[in-house]
Amino acid sequence: MSNSPDAYPQNILLGVFLIVAASLAISIQDVVFKFFSSELTLWQIFTLRGVVAVPALLIISLFQGKHRSVLSEALGKWPILRSVFITITFLAFYAALPFLSLSTVGAANYIAPIFVTLLSAYVIKEAVSPLGWLGVILGFIGVIVLLQPGTDAFSVWAVLPVMGAAFYALSHITIRTKCQNVPLAAMTLSINIVMLLAGLGISGLLFLLQPQGELFDAYPYIFGLWFEVSLWDWFIIILLAGFSIGIGMLLVGAYQVAPPSTVSTFEYSYLVFVAIWDILFFGIALSATSIIGMALIVLAGLMVLRRPS
Repeated sequence: MSNSPDAYPQNILLGVFLIVAASLAISIQDVVFKFFSSELTLWQIFTLRGVVAVPALLIISLFQGKHRSVLSEALGKWPILRSVFITITFLAFYAALPFLSLSTVGAANYIAPIFVTLLSAYVIKEAVSPLGWLGVILGFIGVIVLLQPGTDAFSVWAVLPVMGAAFYALSHITIRTKCQNVPLAAMTLSINIVMLLAGLGISGLLFLLQPQGELFDAYPYIFGLWFEVSLWDWFIIILLAGFSIGIGMLLVGAYQVAPPSTVSTFEYSYLVFVAIWDILFFGIALSATSIIGMALIVLAGLMVLRRPS
């Protein structure tokens, strides 16, 4: 496949609609995760959600008569690699979620469009204007203002979503360059399989090692063993599985039909949604510093969006 940007679909309106819908769904899912993080471990949630989502996707494909082809494509090299990238992103994001506000975690994670722009320029040769490069620099300044490293306001947990953002960018570039013709159902099935295996693998490792000490006891959400699952817990797991399927299809669809540097900019709509949820559900208002940092990040994204003629 050619690496020229003209070789890829350019349905920008559809891509923007899909990514805003995905951002809204992700923000609602994150509220559920934040409320639910005290009930089960992160790895237990990932495993049980996969146990529900993977069979559901296979059953849907079976009724469509495409279960063999969907499973085969889901296990392909590039869909699996993309799924590994985005699984690392979600693990980093959700590991930080109980310890930070949704707005802070989201803003730290949304340095991803800057990484997408850098990768777009060097991997798929999409031109970036001088204004776009200025936006890249401004975006990094925004993250520094938001996270305030070296001050009492800084939390080491805030580093996780920034790291996850780099893998998030890699996942979208992989979709754009290597997974253009992979069906949405196969891409969604792939990521749920990888998340299920990640949850099982880390749960098994924790069970074998039985980690002890203050650090492990202080963070049972990350280092704890599985808790008993109630009927209410299963309802939440099924809800999260539904979100996982829907979000997966919306994200893949957006990055398949429109340029990554454009689509990723409209992911900033997530920050508006989570700021509202922070106020409504958690009584957390944004500080002046956080607002300035987020504004710089959004401004950087808008500058990156400006494509050279």
